[in-house]
Amino acid sequence: MRYVRLAGTDLDVSTVALGCGNFGGIGSVPELFGRGEDEAAAFALMDAAREHGITLFDTANTYGGGRSEEWIGRWLASRGTRDSVVLSTKVRNRVGPGPEGEGLSAHHIRTQVEASLRRLGTDRIDLYLAHAPDPQVPIEETLGAFDELASAGKIRYSGLSNYTGAQVADAVAAADRTGVARPVNLQSGYSLLEPAAEALAAATREGLSFTAYSPLAGGWLAGRYRASGEPYPRDSRMALRPDPYEHLVNDATFAALDALRQQATDRGVALPTLALAWVLSDPAVSVVVVGPRRPGQLAPALAALDLPLSPAERTDLTRIMPPGPPEPAQPA
Repeated sequence: MRYVRLAGTDLDVSTVALGCGNFGGIGSVPELFGRGEDEAAAFALMDAAREHGITLFDTANTYGGGRSEEWIGRWLASRGTRDSVVLSTKVRNRVGPGPEGEGLSAHHIRTQVEASLRRLGTDRIDLYLAHAPDPQVPIEETLGAFDELASAGKIRYSGLSNYTGAQVADAVAAADRTGVARPVNLQSGYSLLEPAAEALAAATREGLSFTAYSPLAGGWLAGRYRASGEPYPRDSRMALRPDPYEHLVNDATFAALDALRQQATDRGVALPTLALAWVLSDPAVSVVVVGPRRPGQLAPALAALDLPLSPAERTDLTRIMPPGPPEPAQPA
């Protein structure tokens, strides 16, 4: 495993993070609560991550309807590992009825951080992210609430997720203008099929660490979908939650995947290993978040750590791929 210090922080984290969005559900989608890993499977994944040196666990208050945070909290308590794990969680998505049941208002953030702390069984969250922009709330209010929580010791640092490059710049400018702590991290979908160039450039320009989620584009770069018209595996993202990836269902994508698969074969590695190496070898990326469904699925990410790609090789692989979608990707 390799480790990196997140920009503007004292957080040293593994360059591969465990995404816990499938614990008790599939992301934040209510109709899929209960369709992800059960608690025993989640514990097995966290045990495997720890054995391989993964120290950053990424979740959200709405993953699995709160089950993800609850199970992480139980695992931390049972293993006595709180001080060796860096916890990242998020706030924004709906947790209840009415206008205060979602969003990035100061009131909602204050309420939800307490709920997350309780579920996680901890007194502080290391990295607290706005899960997606809230056009109904001024960014100054959101950042002010985060700053208040940091001063109170409830969170250590704050960041952004699924923000465009322009929104990142606006947030940093608002923090400087109002004298509160800047966001330190941007988490966005980033893969060969969804390059997110604008968000990545903004993070670099503004001095934020960049955390890449969905590096295999919902299973597309894992080779799970082989040809147009074939049924999707029952537990796959395309079977359970296809909307964020419907734009990939076309002949150009399948042709590109065939070419990329040949590139992987020529290097003697699996397709997902090559795709993950492409993300990890980007000097602007601090961390890649992987969401395995079982411990063995950590293998491609671990192998990718040993597959360096030169800038020229990365460019050649990028040219194989069809154009990506507009940014940002949909929140998990």
